[in-house]
Amino acid sequence: MALENTSPERIEQLVKKQRAFYATGTTRDVAWRREQLKKFNKGLAKWEKALCEALWQDLHKSYEEAFITELGLVYGEIGEAIRKVGKWARRQRKGTPLTVLPSSSYIVREPLGCTLIVSPWNYPVQLLLNPLVGAISAGCTAILKPSPYVPNVSKVIEEFVADTFPEEYVAVVQGNRLVNGELFRHRYDLVFLTGSPSLGRIAMEAQAKYLTPMVLELGGKSPCIVDRDANLQIAARRIAWGKCLNSGQTCIAPDYLFLHEDIKDAFVEAFKKELSGLYPGGTETSDKFVHIVKESAFDRLTAYLVDGKIIAGGHSNKENLWIEPTLLDGVSPDAPVMQEEIFGPIFPIMTFKDRQEVVDFVSGREKPLAFYYFGKGADGWDMIARTTSGGACINDTIMHIANSKVPFGGVGNSGMGSYHSERSFLAFSHERAVIKSPTWIDLKFRYMPYSLFGIIKKMLLLSAD
Repeated sequence: MALENTSPERIEQLVKKQRAFYATGTTRDVAWRREQLKKFNKGLAKWEKALCEALWQDLHKSYEEAFITELGLVYGEIGEAIRKVGKWARRQRKGTPLTVLPSSSYIVREPLGCTLIVSPWNYPVQLLLNPLVGAISAGCTAILKPSPYVPNVSKVIEEFVADTFPEEYVAVVQGNRLVNGELFRHRYDLVFLTGSPSLGRIAMEAQAKYLTPMVLELGGKSPCIVDRDANLQIAARRIAWGKCLNSGQTCIAPDYLFLHEDIKDAFVEAFKKELSGLYPGGTETSDKFVHIVKESAFDRLTAYLVDGKIIAGGHSNKENLWIEPTLLDGVSPDAPVMQEEIFGPIFPIMTFKDRQEVVDFVSGREKPLAFYYFGKGADGWDMIARTTSGGACINDTIMHIANSKVPFGGVGNSGMGSYHSERSFLAFSHERAVIKSPTWIDLKFRYMPYSLFGIIKKMLLLSAD
């Protein structure tokens, strides 16, 4: 199915409607926000079956994987927000230095206002609705823009949102890059975008004239290092799972392998064995293996297969957009497969003798969204201390996104800002400093002509200690 582009007139109408609704102050009431979150939760349960069926149609994503990686995470975020939004939104009393006494100091968390949330196709439910939890809990309105590459999911999301919220509060806009351009033409109080670095740059350039704050969750080539003393069976299983999840179409998928030369052959054999354990009948006919989203992505991925020697996998079928999980050996750092994020089930392999080689290689490229190390814990911490990434795992892959108590976000080319749990609330909020001063006393030392400057100086120096 093809989605019809939302017209420029309709987009302008929605932006104006949402600005007018936000101006009424309705969304500022915390009890009202909590009720909207409850409606959100109830609506998600009502539309869960339709969303999972659409994920199967668009991506060949099983119900189990759809729930674990998409809807389950959204349910968790909504549930926590319902329980804690009152605490998050509460005015906070802060300490007051001697120089400001007898005033009292506060932080007020207020909603940013009217927001735009743009999501990609790879996790089209989670990556659109999780930010929406933050927008609702913070007291914002939201225009949602799902991806046209998963039309069945995007259509169901539109119906779900229209069934759950009034459009002056939350609304869906559909369409291609032309619609993105039209959306970015308007002013928002926050743009929350998950996508490619190139789309992030387009959005930033368009919103620069408004000085719009942005949260960008992008991507990059996330390295996966397996050291000589790693538990190869566990490493192979967790890496195979992380790469095969969503068929590698995950922004934090391990992108390429850096294997210590002493364990390279043993790891490859362990990887093959663990892959067979995950998919005993192979991946092509498995209902637990996601397929590639579209033909152009399939063509791009299969073109990488000439960039090295295929030592596992390598088969594909364009008819059903299936690519077998593949290991590529003898890959040059300058090969096309090592230039851009792969976003598919292809694993180029490079080797190292000393960890400094890995540090130099990773640090010499754009900052990745994730960093994975398998080996001794102390060595993992050492590698993390000498590199940078949005997030990281030692002896695991992917799982840092599953803990809402730690931030999820990128750095540099892989993004800016973070979210999940209270950080989602904060992403859509402004922390406003407020000083409340009494009128029963008015100390003269702060006023011109500063006749008590000596005392003021001592107070300032004392406050700095």
